[in-house]
Amino acid sequence: MLRKHELSLLSLVLALVMMLAACGGGAAPAPAEEGAPAEAGTPAEEGAPAEAGDTGGAGTTINVGSKDFIEQFILGNMYALLLEEAGYTVERKLNLGGTDVAQAALESSEIDLYPEYTGTALLTVLSLPVSSDQEEVFTLVSEGYQEQFNLTWLEPAPMNNTQALAMTRERSEELGITTISDMAAQASELVMIGPAEFRERADGLPGLQEAYGNFELQEYLAVDPGLRYRALVDGEGDVVVAFGTDGEIAAFDLVLLEDDQNLFPPYQVAPVVRAEVLEANPEIVEVLNQLAPLLTDDTMQRLNNEVSGNQREPDEVAREFLVEQGLISE
Repeated sequence: MLRKHELSLLSLVLALVMMLAACGGGAAPAPAEEGAPAEAGTPAEEGAPAEAGDTGGAGTTINVGSKDFIEQFILGNMYALLLEEAGYTVERKLNLGGTDVAQAALESSEIDLYPEYTGTALLTVLSLPVSSDQEEVFTLVSEGYQEQFNLTWLEPAPMNNTQALAMTRERSEELGITTISDMAAQASELVMIGPAEFRERADGLPGLQEAYGNFELQEYLAVDPGLRYRALVDGEGDVVVAFGTDGEIAAFDLVLLEDDQNLFPPYQVAPVVRAEVLEANPEIVEVLNQLAPLLTDDTMQRLNNEVSGNQREPDEVAREFLVEQGLISE
């Protein structure tokens, strides 16, 4: 039989136990630390935007785009391979379409960067007057893109994919034509081959006629752009409308006529990148700029011909070149 003081002690203990049970008894779980990874079973969705404060760096996903022609496929793959070598995850969104589509994808953050040409940026995107001064054009487009779109131009390559006129070496030597002025002087005896729109464009035949003395051709033969070089080589004309880095120039050993009146604007290529991506990943500048000085007219003509002439894949050609230059490992 319990004594009175023992009953009192037992009652006190029972009261304390009941009070603790009412308060939950067990210790509350500690809050997750800020920045700690999500618990198992709650992975972030693939492709979801980075959380505020994400500083980027190796492992970050970079979306690389391109337009819809061979040179752009090669360049887009080069940019992607260089970024992967630096530790980035790359999503390739190549073959987007024309300039308007690629520019819209960049502005909407669908892509983070793509190769663009200074002349295209000047005339098509910014609608600025024609200029043949490379430094002036690059300054205008880099400042214009930063102000209007918050986009950054990296270092431009020396290659110039501008409009041009070309002849077979045999015909050039036979007629003594090496400049557009030489061509204009003999224009009445020459057939020019090119796309139909070149006959009407301000920077096409009308521009040439204004800059080089209002000459008249014997004939302007309008053909599908993909057939113009074969038509030249087959002797259907004397001069072809070209672009400075076309693979066919190297393949057929053509002579590019010097634009001695500087009619055509420069079309140097460079990566155009969303500024916020560069702010989070500043090392991208160094990674991509190392490619620029290697891309000359002759080099790009050769690489384009590997695809258009030798029927190789653009990514294979891009990888081979970067390995040869020591920019990526095999």
